[in-house]
Amino acid sequence: MQDNQILWSPSKNQIEQSNVSEFIRLVNKEYSLQLDNYNALYQWSIDSPVEFWETLWTYSNIIANKGKEKLTNPSEMINASWFSDSEINFAENLLRHRNQPETKEKTAIVFWGEDQVKRSITNQELYQQVATVSKYLQDKNIKAGDVVAGFMANVPETIIFMLATTSLGAIWTSCSPDFGVQGVLDRFGQVKPKIFIGIEAYYYNGKTHNCIHKINEIMKGLDSVEQLVTIPYAKQENKSEYNIQQPFISYPKLLQHYHSTKLLFTRLLFNSPLYIMYSSGTTGVPKCIVHGIGGTLLQHLKEHSLHTDVKPNDKVFYFTTCGWMMWNWLVSTLATGATLMLYDGSPFYPNANILLDFAEQEEISVFGTSAKYIDVLNNGGYDFTQTHPLKNLRAILSTGSVLSPESFDYIYKNIKKDLCLSSISGGTDIISCFSLGSPVLPVRRGELQSKGLGMQVEIWSDQGEKVINEKGELVCTKPFPSMPIYFWDDHDKKKYHGAYFDSYENIWCHGDYVLETDTGGLIFFGRSDTVLNPGGVRIGTAEIYRQVEKLNEVAESIVIGQQWEDDIRVVLFVKLTNNLILDEVLITKIKQHIKQRTSPRHVPAKILQVNDIPRTKSGKIVELAVRSIVHGETIKNKESLANPEALKEYTSRPELKE
Repeated sequence: MQDNQILWSPSKNQIEQSNVSEFIRLVNKEYSLQLDNYNALYQWSIDSPVEFWETLWTYSNIIANKGKEKLTNPSEMINASWFSDSEINFAENLLRHRNQPETKEKTAIVFWGEDQVKRSITNQELYQQVATVSKYLQDKNIKAGDVVAGFMANVPETIIFMLATTSLGAIWTSCSPDFGVQGVLDRFGQVKPKIFIGIEAYYYNGKTHNCIHKINEIMKGLDSVEQLVTIPYAKQENKSEYNIQQPFISYPKLLQHYHSTKLLFTRLLFNSPLYIMYSSGTTGVPKCIVHGIGGTLLQHLKEHSLHTDVKPNDKVFYFTTCGWMMWNWLVSTLATGATLMLYDGSPFYPNANILLDFAEQEEISVFGTSAKYIDVLNNGGYDFTQTHPLKNLRAILSTGSVLSPESFDYIYKNIKKDLCLSSISGGTDIISCFSLGSPVLPVRRGELQSKGLGMQVEIWSDQGEKVINEKGELVCTKPFPSMPIYFWDDHDKKKYHGAYFDSYENIWCHGDYVLETDTGGLIFFGRSDTVLNPGGVRIGTAEIYRQVEKLNEVAESIVIGQQWEDDIRVVLFVKLTNNLILDEVLITKIKQHIKQRTSPRHVPAKILQVNDIPRTKSGKIVELAVRSIVHGETIKNKESLANPEALKEYTSRPELKE
């Protein structure tokens, strides 16, 4: 099938009834304009960013004390500040539907766990539990600027504690319980939480994973913690004992001891800290990225309402853990009035149907997942069209890595024809997206539909010139509200500047290698710091993955550039299917397949077999870590990997010395 082919287009009725069309009508009325489509709206949003974000504020009915300041220091991107004298509370906006008679009994959260336990919580019940936890946190003297940390599975209690924390103006940070002890200490040890929330056990892939022994070890390394709150979840036959110095309380006892019917919402300045997020940490101790209250809320409301068309009657799901920014992105859905759909467990246990069973039975309307998940379904040949009608499903979102054109084909052939497939891309750095979907634009094979509204995203050459139909660096040339407010313990902003502003003066360089088409779509080729450069020719790793993983013999692969004889040579590692052994015949087949479909420059100089591909906790393959191992460099933070033992296969390979 041809790349760039239109696979889906919205109907005239879908366009007219979309949130973004309603927003265009508001803009036209407010500013006496005649914008008539998405592209015109996008152009206006980057030409008039202050007016755009102000109108979005109005459209989204944000609860706040709105000040007079709009954008200060616009010409100095790293120091730009939005709505700096406005006061706002994050939890107040997410819980706004609890006191409206028509919505307080509406379901706020639906939870499925791998143990087949199902729970639902109404807006009113959510509010009451948050109020109770907030009362507990006040009793422990938690106030604005304090840090509360969650070592939690993707369960409703994580959201409850986050909302209670942020209702007081305190800062929330979290990671998932599959992290090792050192990985947790590398993150939370830097930010010194006062309260630690830990889940006692969780289910994954048919097994119960006890976390109490991890919590004991973590508590020994976190002397800042004044109290531990334990969350019982998975049943344990042989429950471990706590062996810590800090006082602790179980969540059921907390609910018995503390009672409150009214929440105190502490409004803070728009750019006060809300979340602490962490870089992947595969090349060193993770950077602690601090995101602000107002910028996070405003950006998420834009992406939910205008890019995903979320409405109050929707049910929105994203398969994620609490260690991935998509969890933070997902929970903001509460502000729209839509129902939040949570799943905790393996996406392939007891079988590959489980998440689509969830979507079918609960009538999910927006289904979010990773490109890897779709790739696994595609490689497994699963066809859900006869078993899962998914009548309510109108959008699938994908992120985490590049979504291949073949995965686009798979969705429309084997899951559902009539839906908007939105590949989205951004990052922890901005807790949101630079490019994503649009309900009023066509879906083209292999492309991300659009740039984010209000985000002046461009593709630049090495010379710093904007290019179309040419691969280059994704940059953003104007400030936007969800930029980090700072990095933790980075008072001179040296780390912050080094992360985004070293490549181009006063321009955010995100580190993605991208091509913008003449129709406005974006094609991603991988991270620019992993771009291959044999003979001075830049090659995106996704170009090779796309071809290699078409072969039935290859289950997965990872490609790096190895320094060799004053040049770079391409090295491809392959994990094969069905216990196959890599031989010269298969090596030749792989090379010919790549050469015929790309160019001779793309052909690996070396192809080696491995049993596993190293990944981060969120499922991203770690090319940089493999490249470092191959070059004999030390990996400083293996704790950030889901399977650090996989790196042993890449160490001191004799084939790479010849």
